[in-house]
Amino acid sequence: MSPTQLFALLPDMAVFARVVDAGNFSVAARQLGSTPSTVSRQIKRLEDALATRLLERSTRTVRVTESGAQVARFCRDMVSAASGAIDAAGQLAARPQGKVSVSAPTQFARAVLHPLVAGFLRAYDEVDLQLVFADHDIDPLADQVDLVIRLTEHPPQGLAGRRLGVVRWLLVASPAYLQACGTPAQPRDLVKHACIHLGESVDDNRWRFRRGTETQSVDVTGRYIANHAGARLDAALQGFGIACVPEFAAADCLQSGALLEVLPEWNLEARAYVGSVWLLYPPNRFLPPKVRALIDYLVEHLDAPHLSRGVGSSPGRT
Repeated sequence: MSPTQLFALLPDMAVFARVVDAGNFSVAARQLGSTPSTVSRQIKRLEDALATRLLERSTRTVRVTESGAQVARFCRDMVSAASGAIDAAGQLAARPQGKVSVSAPTQFARAVLHPLVAGFLRAYDEVDLQLVFADHDIDPLADQVDLVIRLTEHPPQGLAGRRLGVVRWLLVASPAYLQACGTPAQPRDLVKHACIHLGESVDDNRWRFRRGTETQSVDVTGRYIANHAGARLDAALQGFGIACVPEFAAADCLQSGALLEVLPEWNLEARAYVGSVWLLYPPNRFLPPKVRALIDYLVEHLDAPHLSRGVGSSPGRT
């Protein structure tokens, strides 16, 4: 294949990488600002040029063939290299500008990131910020998001990252509830209280506690069950009982005194929405100033009382 023929295929190769990542022509076309028919023609042209079948098509989805999977890997590398070239050129810009995006789990985005938006936009008046609320895992390489916040002890390989802290769970209740019903002195005392729990699995009402080497497990009951931290927090504010919530969700209420922490000397061993908080992004050698600005801003401002710090919270790479 001559250089002229190869260069002519580069746009089709970039489109092919997008189709593979998107999973169908319609989504890829929407992301590219094109139409499904145009995208389909580009893929057909690439298949003809390479003399191989890249995709098996159906009415709703596409399946990558064995040859297509190999080709897609090199097409992604090509797109990544082009992005790196643009990023490198962007380093010449003296100030951050353009749109930058970050995704995070819904409650974390609402309670922790959203309050920081105004300060960031005032500090960088030439940067637009997109905050993506998502409770499923977002891949910054495939989903066109600059930064991803993920709660995990095992960040994925192939991404650069900064460990920001740890999500700790705790129990909270309103002063009025505790005055009326008493304050538990031990986890086992919770059996006498109205407790607001998740209800996502059969034993979500079994709360497990640890204090040093001592452990306690207690089955709690209550009139309200909700699998959303914000709803449980609001129920606690209204005096419906003792709620289990992530520390970042309750930080402002604890600081104002609207809620009080219950059994603060015990660690509540939650199983969901818990772990280290990682700020992840593609491992580009050259980060655009707008992305670097957001990383630095989040690292500076994501501190207590939103997150618990601890050993290992220093910057790192995965």
